[in-house]
Amino acid sequence: MSSSPREHETYPTEHLQGIVERVTYHAEDSGYTVARLKAPGARDLVTIVGRFPDIHAGQSLRLVGYWREHVKYGQQFQVVQAQETKPATLTGLEKYLGSGLIKGIGPVTARRIVAHFGLETLEIIEQSCSRLSEVPGIAQKRVAMIEHAWATQKAIKEVMLFLQGHAVSTTYAVKIYKQYGDQAIDVVSRNPYQLAADIYGIGFVTADTIARNIGIAPDSDFRYQAGILHVLQQAAEDGHCFLPEHELVERVVKRLALPESPVDPARISALILQMAEAKQLITQPGYGDLADQRICYAPAFYHTEQALATRLSAFVRRPVVVDLSRVQRWIDKYTQKRGITLSEEQRQAVELAASSRLLVLTGGPGCGKTFTFRCCSRKGNERSSEVASVYSKLCLRFVSQLVLPHLFAQRKRAGTFVQGFSPVLPAHPTLCY
Repeated sequence: MSSSPREHETYPTEHLQGIVERVTYHAEDSGYTVARLKAPGARDLVTIVGRFPDIHAGQSLRLVGYWREHVKYGQQFQVVQAQETKPATLTGLEKYLGSGLIKGIGPVTARRIVAHFGLETLEIIEQSCSRLSEVPGIAQKRVAMIEHAWATQKAIKEVMLFLQGHAVSTTYAVKIYKQYGDQAIDVVSRNPYQLAADIYGIGFVTADTIARNIGIAPDSDFRYQAGILHVLQQAAEDGHCFLPEHELVERVVKRLALPESPVDPARISALILQMAEAKQLITQPGYGDLADQRICYAPAFYHTEQALATRLSAFVRRPVVVDLSRVQRWIDKYTQKRGITLSEEQRQAVELAASSRLLVLTGGPGCGKTFTFRCCSRKGNERSSEVASVYSKLCLRFVSQLVLPHLFAQRKRAGTFVQGFSPVLPAHPTLCY
């Protein structure tokens, strides 16, 4: 039952109270709801829009939100916060109980219950549900069903009140309840940072805000561990599958430090070790320029990298049969016809492209990658073979931190050509397959 903060700031907040007349739309996964509300003094039904974990006709609601004009549907009340209130009339009670909110009570049964208990109906269900057997037509089996359904609704309300009482927006509160159900209060109270791992749309920043609101210490292990994963996620958005341990510690200390709570680097290093032992992180000895350090992966990136490397390795091991002399004759004919000259390295790259299943073509700006690449592509188009491929953008930073933006081939080619950045091919023969 919330909107974005920016949108909310542009509208004055108002209060609205009424009874839900009907629910036009309700999404079970997100809680997004469009409903019609009967508000006292309003001539027509009011359209309300927001996020509700559960909503039924007959519910009495006290809402906080703002009015806005929808281009197609006209004036709507955008709900920011909602609280259910008890129906104040017998008619309201009948509609509330008979709306389908409580399994086992339909419109006819609701009418009988309200006729028997009057305005004390909800108190009877809440405190002495067994007394429903006094109502004609309600057997003990149905009483048990009603009691269970009422307890479920009560649990939903308790979770929502707890979360909203700690400044959790209704949008997130609905997601949290959908994820954890009746265990939501326990999970959030114990480790709110678990939300960032389990619920899409709730990141470290949101979880950190919730943690501060419920009183989790800023130097708790939960916060530091979540911060480590958050920093690795941020690095991934910049194209890094891993970070050297020293750099990871520095970034975490900088990201998590607060004026009143500095972060001890030694403690972060110790937590990295603990997380590695618990498989929450994957650490390995570094290589190349990082040979004297350990490198740290989030598990998802490590396993993705390994799977991609395995598939590429299996791909390049499949042999390619090619008549190299024919390729060389084609290069001579092609360059002569267009009046162009290939350097020795460029010519070698074209020959490798024709005889290899995978080629990594790298080099700095202006070294002739694009020109060579076009020759490779032209040669591939004029050949026929069985290899299917795709033209798309791809990043393979694990290969000497290359950025390989073009991975493609065509059904008529026997190889895949990859263009990227770094020293030119002959200087790195191990990158040619």
